[in-house]
Amino acid sequence: MTAPFLKNQFLLAMPSLAGDYFGGGILYLCEHNADGAMALLVNRSADLLISDVLSELDIPTSNAPASTLQAPVLVGGPVQSEHGFLLHDDSTDADSMALGQGLMLGSGRHLLEALGRGEGPQRYLLALGYAGWGPGQLEEELAANVWLSCPTTAEQASEILFDAPLSERVQRAAALLGIDFRLMAPQAGYA
Repeated sequence: MTAPFLKNQFLLAMPSLAGDYFGGGILYLCEHNADGAMALLVNRSADLLISDVLSELDIPTSNAPASTLQAPVLVGGPVQSEHGFLLHDDSTDADSMALGQGLMLGSGRHLLEALGRGEGPQRYLLALGYAGWGPGQLEEELAANVWLSCPTTAEQASEILFDAPLSERVQRAAALLGIDFRLMAPQAGYA
């Protein structure tokens, strides 16, 4: 029997990953199907602001609100870490892939230019890189207790992705499961 696909859920890195690339991380699953999975790490700053990225790409920012220019850029994952991905709401008809739950994912320069003009989506995050898994790989990691999957509603996902401070995102997602993630043991046991 095949495990259900987990698209539009959060993955919480179990405490056993402390010290690993994903240690302390929360990922949002943008895709999960028989071909594999793709997610963005959504709680780690790349120590850049959107204004830095726009400046580097010579994109004018004269009409961009300060909140856009001062928004942090995130480390999205180790795959294509030089490539930007904009996870955003569906408030604009941007040429992005619809993910469901009112979310879209795009990666074109036109999205960054729209942010610079102050015409981009209302809610968004910019991440450099992504996390990817081949067929069955994520399922194996879930069975090995590497990740805790967290189903979410559209409203819950939006609140965590766009409103919660980076440092609180793991705990807020865990709270949806009724868990205080700070109390989790680093090793998983089997009964």
